[in-house]
Amino acid sequence: MGVLQDTWWFPTLRNPIDPNLPADNDSLTDEKTSQSAAGITETEEEEPLCEIIEYRDEANRPWWKHFDEYEYRVTTKDKADHRWYHWFDPNDTPAERKLIIKLDLCLTFFAFVVYWVKYLDQTNIINAYSAGMGKSLNFVGNDFVKIQAMYTVGSILFQIPFMYVIYKFPAHIFLPLMDIGWGLFTLALYRANSVAEVKGYRFLVGVFEAVSYPAFHYMFGAWYKSNEIGRRGGIYYFGQMLGVITAGLLQSATYTNLGGVHGLEGWRWMFIIDAIITFPIALIGFFVLPGTPEKCYSIFLTDEEILLARKRVNQSKIGAIDPTRSFFDKSVWKKILSSWQIYVLTLWNIFCWNNNNGTSGAFLFWLRTKYDTALANQLSSITPALGILWIFLICTYADVFRSRWQAITISQIFNFIGNVILAVWWVPESAKWFAFMLQYFGWSMASVLYGWQNDICRHDAQARAVVLIFMNMMAQSSTAWISILVWKTVEKPRYLKGYTWTAVSAFMLTVTTFVVLWFYKRDEKRYARANGIHIYNSKTGENLPENFKELSIETAASESSSIEKR
Repeated sequence: MGVLQDTWWFPTLRNPIDPNLPADNDSLTDEKTSQSAAGITETEEEEPLCEIIEYRDEANRPWWKHFDEYEYRVTTKDKADHRWYHWFDPNDTPAERKLIIKLDLCLTFFAFVVYWVKYLDQTNIINAYSAGMGKSLNFVGNDFVKIQAMYTVGSILFQIPFMYVIYKFPAHIFLPLMDIGWGLFTLALYRANSVAEVKGYRFLVGVFEAVSYPAFHYMFGAWYKSNEIGRRGGIYYFGQMLGVITAGLLQSATYTNLGGVHGLEGWRWMFIIDAIITFPIALIGFFVLPGTPEKCYSIFLTDEEILLARKRVNQSKIGAIDPTRSFFDKSVWKKILSSWQIYVLTLWNIFCWNNNNGTSGAFLFWLRTKYDTALANQLSSITPALGILWIFLICTYADVFRSRWQAITISQIFNFIGNVILAVWWVPESAKWFAFMLQYFGWSMASVLYGWQNDICRHDAQARAVVLIFMNMMAQSSTAWISILVWKTVEKPRYLKGYTWTAVSAFMLTVTTFVVLWFYKRDEKRYARANGIHIYNSKTGENLPENFKELSIETAASESSSIEKR
């Protein structure tokens, strides 16, 4: 067992050696696996050697099997053993369950807290505008939506270098440092005295927040299996909803209790409170973020647990970072840029980023036409509170029923209905309330989508990082200019173009999901043998070998010998 390389107080690189493997071959995956990605190949890769557990004839395959995401991932026996109402997989050992609980605390829960603080700020800019910032700083026309766009531009531009950073550098260092920078410029907003200052500070807030969202999803994909990641991503997304809820309540409290204290308006105090919350959380990040299994820095995981994590991701065919391969290798980029993933998943994510009306502040602006500032801020917490429920239902559905396309489709049906009602607008007030209550169904599936992307690109760590950052960057950039066109401040709270575009995005997201499913199933069929499933079709002359039982025994023996050599 490798010697613990940590100091007692600060994490350093952990690289325990498995005593059952030779020291010169301690890798998660062989070179070919680490440099290939499902579908990201110039020629079809040779199938990995694996024990054949099940022979499956597709001659009479039912048409509805196309919609079974795990058709080529799990055997019939494993599928029968699956229980949808269990949090853990029935095949998880006690050691695995202990590891998962630790990861849930160190990674998932911490990610949730970070996202809460970030969305506290995201929502507070809306609440601050509604609570007096617009009047104090002489906002005119579409100044507010332009400020939102400046944040987006900063975030987009600085995601580009993080394609490299997220792949090569330890997350427990760069993520907390970025959080500290984010906190400093959030704090600076309290002293803004002009629209131009707010634009500049929001741009820099976007710069320092650029890597957070994709980095956490990248780490989820590095530690969790495909049937675990949806719920963890959902917990992460709870932070967004909690941020919206607490922002409304805190803004209401500061507006009422701190307005005028030390000569500062209530909306200015909210940014001070944001920063006070941010800094200690950033410092905690230096100690709790675990990195990835192959580059682990956690002081909370034992050597045995790190090796177990590597074994888990190896079983799930999750590619490791190849330290010998240059990030700028032309052949690697050629494979990535010629793959379907980078184009189809990017289009898919563009519709995801545009399928929610929450960031427009539409609900709050509508409430302000009916209630005073304090009550409107309090009532604005209703929709994100329901959003937590929607996220839990959709993300849990995706994992326990092993159907991500169904979870996405269900969420978008409700999202589409709500936005159509709001686009019509001239409906009974109860119908408007109903429509706004469905508001966060739009993003309830976001973690399902990002988890699926991690799974699709799981065979190659660099491809997974590049596609993740690129699709996030392009989707976010689309909101920068689309928001100016369809969410014009002067049209609040009616937003005919905004609600219509959101409904269209919900519909197109659903359509694109089926395109993704088709490509995904095509690629997974190629990798069926690696999962112990031999596919043949008796109708096309592919018959089951007469000596298939002996072949299965020989294959198992070869696999066992291969493992012993490794």
